[in-house]
Amino acid sequence: MDLTASELSQIREDLHQIPELALHETRTHDYLLGKINAWQTPYMTIKAVPAVPTAILVHLAGTRGERTIGYRTDIDALPVTEKTGLPFASTIPGQMHACGHDVHMTIALGILQHFTQVQPEQNMVFFFQPAEENDYGGKRVFDAGAFSGMWRPDEFFGLHDNPQLPAGQIASRMGTLFAGTTEIHLTFTGVSGHAAFPQQANDALVAAAAFVMQVQTVVSRNVDPVRGGVVTIGDLHAGTIGNVIAGSAHLDGTIRAFRQTDIEMMQGRVRAIAEGVAATYGVTAGLQLIQGGYMPVENAPEQTRDLIDFMTADPATDFSDIAPAMTGEDFGFLLQQFPGTMVWLGVGDPQHTLHSDQMSPDEASLLPGVQALTRFLTHRMAE
Repeated sequence: MDLTASELSQIREDLHQIPELALHETRTHDYLLGKINAWQTPYMTIKAVPAVPTAILVHLAGTRGERTIGYRTDIDALPVTEKTGLPFASTIPGQMHACGHDVHMTIALGILQHFTQVQPEQNMVFFFQPAEENDYGGKRVFDAGAFSGMWRPDEFFGLHDNPQLPAGQIASRMGTLFAGTTEIHLTFTGVSGHAAFPQQANDALVAAAAFVMQVQTVVSRNVDPVRGGVVTIGDLHAGTIGNVIAGSAHLDGTIRAFRQTDIEMMQGRVRAIAEGVAATYGVTAGLQLIQGGYMPVENAPEQTRDLIDFMTADPATDFSDIAPAMTGEDFGFLLQQFPGTMVWLGVGDPQHTLHSDQMSPDEASLLPGVQALTRFLTHRMAE
């Protein structure tokens, strides 16, 4: 018998209470493994990844076994202090499933449990992935060679929750669903000094301010406005007191775009601006641009057309087409290696956004999400 709505809710609430940051998901790993082991069948194989020890791979041998279908979920949380007031709120200070990965894991477990009760026609690989929020866990596991031999999927599918959509609704689109991203980490180093003698110092704070203003032109004057892009500087630290010229300034930010070519162009413009500002203000610039595995999430044409046609025709599924979003997801890296599709799952909390300390998904989304994706994956095996 498949997991019931109340059983899925309990799993989600259990996981919600133990959020862990990237590459440190030890309690989460043990909880997941405990569930998976309880559903052990003769056609199930579980694989560890020594290079990324919190990762879990599960292989189900199909009755026909001509192809291998992959399903991926992320398992990490965010450094956010929860303010939902829920009775099952985070028990780990300063950490929260504010992006809904507890929902993602619950859906994956629900699908997996179904196929441990009903052997799939085709082989399946379930990937419980650490470090989606940062440290690009998907790329780490791929680079470790984990997807070789029987563990290599012919296609990959994944899901992300969306609080703005009605609970249980599935949404996706042809082409790019999410943007690719690049982290910006920049330090300007000058010479500190007394505020009364600016001629004897090189002000890193002024350089940082100039950089923040100049990068506002990267998108407005370099990116096709039909395609769009984002450069955001979200963190700037400089100086210690009002009467001392800052000798260093550190900035963190992000680049986002729907096309990899645009991301690479924007990286070049950010680098050129940093170097130009440094030369103008007589400071040095230490710049790191880190994309890692955060490529654009580009849904493959064949799999995505089939998913949209199936979901649209399925009377039990609430499906909608949706515009692309500037959110980032390292599933984009895996979709560069294997054709596949990512979908949104509506979780019905329109008052709060992803990463909000008050985001509270509606658990009525869990069972419809499991059932819709189980039906689609079953259909996909017959193709």
